[in-house]
Amino acid sequence: MVKMKKIGDDRIAGKQNIMLVAVWLCLFVCSAMASVTYDRKAIIINGQRRILMSGSIHYPRSTPEMWPDLIQKAKNGGLDVIQTYVFWNGHEPSPGQYYFEGRYDLVKFIKLIQQAGLYVHLRIGPFVCAEWNFGGFPVWLKYVPGIEFRTDNGPFKAKMQGFTEKIVSIMKAEGLFEPQGGPIILSQIENEYEGVEYDIGTPGKLYARWAAQMAVGLNTGVPWVMCKQADAPDPVINTCNAFYCEDFVPNKNYKPKMFTELWSGWYTQFGGAVPYRPAEDVAFAVAIFIQKGGSFVNYYMYHGGTNFGTTAGRFVATSYDYDAPIDEYGLLREPKYTHLKYLHNAIKMCEPALVSADPTVTTLGSNQEAHVFHSSSGACAAFLANYDTKWSVKVNFGGGQYDLPAWSISILPDCKKEVFNTAKVIVPSFHAKMTPVTTFSWQSYLDETPTADGDSTFSATGLYEQLNVTRDTSDYLWYMTDVIINGNEGFLKTGNYPTLTAMSAGHALHVFVNGQPAGTVYGSLANPKLTYSQQVKMWVGVNRISLLSVAVGLANVGTHFETWNEGVLGPVTLSGLNQGTRDLTWQKWSYKIGMQGEKLGLDTVSGSSSVEWSDGKFISQKQPLTWYKTTFNAPAGNDPLALDMNTMGKGQVWVNGQSIGRHWPAYIASGNCGQCSYTGWFQENKCLSNCGQPSQRWYHVPRSWLKPTGNYLVVFEEWGGDPSGISLVKRTI
Repeated sequence: MVKMKKIGDDRIAGKQNIMLVAVWLCLFVCSAMASVTYDRKAIIINGQRRILMSGSIHYPRSTPEMWPDLIQKAKNGGLDVIQTYVFWNGHEPSPGQYYFEGRYDLVKFIKLIQQAGLYVHLRIGPFVCAEWNFGGFPVWLKYVPGIEFRTDNGPFKAKMQGFTEKIVSIMKAEGLFEPQGGPIILSQIENEYEGVEYDIGTPGKLYARWAAQMAVGLNTGVPWVMCKQADAPDPVINTCNAFYCEDFVPNKNYKPKMFTELWSGWYTQFGGAVPYRPAEDVAFAVAIFIQKGGSFVNYYMYHGGTNFGTTAGRFVATSYDYDAPIDEYGLLREPKYTHLKYLHNAIKMCEPALVSADPTVTTLGSNQEAHVFHSSSGACAAFLANYDTKWSVKVNFGGGQYDLPAWSISILPDCKKEVFNTAKVIVPSFHAKMTPVTTFSWQSYLDETPTADGDSTFSATGLYEQLNVTRDTSDYLWYMTDVIINGNEGFLKTGNYPTLTAMSAGHALHVFVNGQPAGTVYGSLANPKLTYSQQVKMWVGVNRISLLSVAVGLANVGTHFETWNEGVLGPVTLSGLNQGTRDLTWQKWSYKIGMQGEKLGLDTVSGSSSVEWSDGKFISQKQPLTWYKTTFNAPAGNDPLALDMNTMGKGQVWVNGQSIGRHWPAYIASGNCGQCSYTGWFQENKCLSNCGQPSQRWYHVPRSWLKPTGNYLVVFEEWGGDPSGISLVKRTI
């Protein structure tokens, strides 16, 4: 704060001078006040230390029509800040070509937050991880000559700096940083880098230092943070991401203790059970962090949303619900939402003491203790903790007796009256219901296995890496080759057909021999690589082998993104022949990007007219590579909508030309879905649901994507399913 000298009356002559001085004083003081700094206790906004409660809402994972309601619910839940990543591959899909419209209208999203009276933490990254395709990097970046990702590499740093500067310049031009009168009080550069830095050594240290200096040099007027970056250089604040961060200590004693990602649940992967985190434990993680001097807590996620289109990372489900306080559809998840709201209210009541003093810690029992904050102004706040995972206890404190359930913390804003306990949930639980509202009458079209001399194919010797060919413009790449079988082959007499073996870097593989399905294999998040090895029926003469390699998102975390591969890399062999084993790897292969239906635009009304569809008794069921289309009217009301895809296999879905995402209900969830107690340390596999059921059955259909009548719905089915079982459902609580 700037101390102003008193201006005496003898120095002011007339009303005009008084007015000029008044205006000057206002401008001077306002500019001095419009600032964001920090000290060891907290972020300081306009001269005031703040305990800040924050929540992650990612703008592309919902629709602009949903944003105002989500933001208002966050505010009503007691949040001060909305935190979001910035998604590079959404904003710069090709070099120098920028996109900031629709779900990627970042400026609109931030201005809506400002209108609601909340702050913004803008995590520019531009690496985001986030279970997002390629970690947020645009795929074209992989093919910049000489590039090495996230290290001391000139080509990478130039592109990264260019995008970071682009975002900062847009924010400045719109006046969105807090010193300009905007809502952005914090920015982030890089993301969870220290693990990569450890792996690659000195180049990583140099890169981290460069990234921090580059960001600070952009002069945003607000602090920068680097999460999970213990060596973040001054003035950048290093922060913590985890399920719990109570023992985290910043790398300098003049930096605040910040929890930038408190994981409110966990993401769902195809083939995995659905994780959830009890409200009691989330509240415990917040309270234990605050009682140990924390001043900023962000829920990752507060609203998870949906991975529309092909934005999900490798094997990540289309739903990004995350068991967040606001569910994927924008409905309140109870009791988590309101239980945390009450927690926020209790913490805010303690704020004067929390920002003014360090806690005094006293023992209340073998697994119990009190953290007491006394300010010089007389404010007092106490946190009474019971760390025992089995037993509730009664403790004596300040002349009173308090009941502490197992694994809980009570908050006393005046050091006398308990206003909140993390394990005492007084809010009823509400379980969402999915009620069918519409069934469909379908038409079908069978896609084709292409030929080597067909349209849009090319040939080469050997096997090509998939992403290098598709550049992620499609999940699908055809690998085709011919095998000539002579009439003297022994298997033609014995019927013991040869075995085709194909090794792939992932993620799924459909095999066709002479146009007929010959099997499917697929990987998982833990093991994306796969091997197909089955006997295949062949005849004398030319046999066509067609391998449809399918990507299920690109990996979103790790080192050296430029080295990652997918698709059929070989070897590909045919064994059981007279000669033994024939290696097909280095013979001539033909390639085609995508399905024919994609090229024809069957997901659009105009494109669908280019082929002849079957209907009625002629509709294809249980057939692979089948397109289905129908039309429907929007149901009355405002309840969120979803498609029940339980009878389908794997593929993609569109409504009115917009991609809902990948569906894969045939991938059944594995895991241990037994009873789950809120007590004890949480980890992502502790509390699971949906074991033995599809990892994801329902797929969000945003209301804003629908017209009152004549909505066009298209499903592409890779495996073969029964479309008669698909229904549109409404979600209610």
